[in-house]
Amino acid sequence: MSDSPVENVDPQFRKILKVLNGPAYTPVHQLTAAEAREQAEQLFQGPPVQVTGSQSDLLAETPVGKVPCRLYHPQPGTRLPLLVYYHGGGWVLGDLDSAHGITATLAARSGCAVLSVDYRLAPEHPFPAAVDDAFAALRWAAENAEKLEVDPQRIAVGGDSAGGNLAAVVSILARDAGGPALQFQLLIYPATDPGAETESMRRLATGFLLEAQDVLWFWDHYCPDAGHRRDMRAAPLRVADAAGLPPAHIVLAELDPLLDEGQAYADRLEAAGNVVMCRRVPGAIHAFVGFWQVSTLADRELSEMAKALAAGLARPHNG
Repeated sequence: MSDSPVENVDPQFRKILKVLNGPAYTPVHQLTAAEAREQAEQLFQGPPVQVTGSQSDLLAETPVGKVPCRLYHPQPGTRLPLLVYYHGGGWVLGDLDSAHGITATLAARSGCAVLSVDYRLAPEHPFPAAVDDAFAALRWAAENAEKLEVDPQRIAVGGDSAGGNLAAVVSILARDAGGPALQFQLLIYPATDPGAETESMRRLATGFLLEAQDVLWFWDHYCPDAGHRRDMRAAPLRVADAAGLPPAHIVLAELDPLLDEGQAYADRLEAAGNVVMCRRVPGAIHAFVGFWQVSTLADRELSEMAKALAAGLARPHNG
């Protein structure tokens, strides 16, 4: 293996990075939140995605307000397992449309219903607004399982990057609240600790889409109060008790600044006696799943996630 991380990038992603490291893309830490959103919308909109079954936009009426959601149901009229999904984007970027390709494809390939959650974004709505919306939407889904045509005994949470953070946090909150009972968590390159000064953060600080300075920028927008960054609702790696959590399928990118904190969370869950499958994807960069339409590697890994989700929700897990 080469000592240079660049040499280890998947060939298709090497071409993508050549564009992203050029004048067409500005690292988000050099932009305002509004500019970063506009750039993301312009650069990362993929081709249309075929939806299997039905797609419907809903408003989850919750104690914290109305949370917009989008339900993908591959078999209308049949009660299916449900994945409640939280999109990535550093709690600052992203929405139901940016997540559409991943969520629609996970539903189609897993045979599970997927509820995509449009949680409030920072800096307009800093921590803990996103967490409040994420947990409230999960509770709403469980309470409205019959209307959604899903099985309340087979619910999972999942998400990528900031969404993986929210899924990890919601798993802990559901355990502590005595429900909803979760059967599975799908954590895709999750952010787990804002104080992480890791080897991967140093080694992969620039040149691989997500930069170390970008990570700081996202945390500064989401969690400007330093005291909040020690709260496990922001930093699931810091949870006092990691036992009794749902089985976790954790997918990490080997060329991602968040690699080490994701691995640390997998190790923490496993040490606490939880069922954990942690996959480190060689040659992959942060946010790689979003490129599934132009990357053979990402398309394959998305299919593997769908298989893991289907297996994880095949029958209720008794803890």
